[in-house]
Amino acid sequence: MSRVAIVTGGTRGIGAATSTTLRDAGYKVAANYVGNDERAQAFKAATGIAVYKWDVANFDACAAAVAQIEKDLGAVDVVVNNAGITRDATLHRMSFDDWKAVIDTNLGSCFNMSRAVFPGMRERKFGRIVNVGSINGQAGQYGQVNYAAAKSGIHGFTKALAQEGAAHGVTVNAIAPGYINTDMVAAVPERVLEKIIERIPVGRLGTAAEIARAILFLVADDAGFITGSTLSVNGGQHMY
Repeated sequence: MSRVAIVTGGTRGIGAATSTTLRDAGYKVAANYVGNDERAQAFKAATGIAVYKWDVANFDACAAAVAQIEKDLGAVDVVVNNAGITRDATLHRMSFDDWKAVIDTNLGSCFNMSRAVFPGMRERKFGRIVNVGSINGQAGQYGQVNYAAAKSGIHGFTKALAQEGAAHGVTVNAIAPGYINTDMVAAVPERVLEKIIERIPVGRLGTAAEIARAILFLVADDAGFITGSTLSVNGGQHMY
């Protein structure tokens, strides 16, 4: 029987790579998106992966989406909390709305999605939750107090929930990507990106496929002794 996996933000960037990697490994995948219908439908047509539209920052919408996916595909075994946004500004220029949007989407979604699937995972004695953090949640980043706070919160959330799930066959881990060649990073000015790459020991940006392979490792059935961990995939840029 194929495991059922939900990937939030699953039609673009790291999420798209994760969705297709899980599909190729035999998982039944539901890819979440919130904005671009045309792009999501193109992704569905190209991959055969089911797509579902809802706002992961909305608690009730997450519960309803999980219920629908379980009706369509079966009980959810795996959740990859990947959805994220940026609203960058220095603190003295940052609006409350930009602060709240990033916290609600990047961190709040981890609670919303985990809360929707955790009881069923506990009952079935199996579950895999992977939360996508960031190097900037580990090291901080100028002009990203909202993003860094949300991603740092993900790492604490992961460690705490892992303790709750451990006795029930539910593992909870985090991935902390470095700078990955996605649309989000492509929006960084070229001169800034050149300086970033200079600080990466391997001398390049990472790829979405490299993050997806790490996620595939953590959600495997035989990865049950790994929980509460953060796997840093950053080309050696930040080590601790």
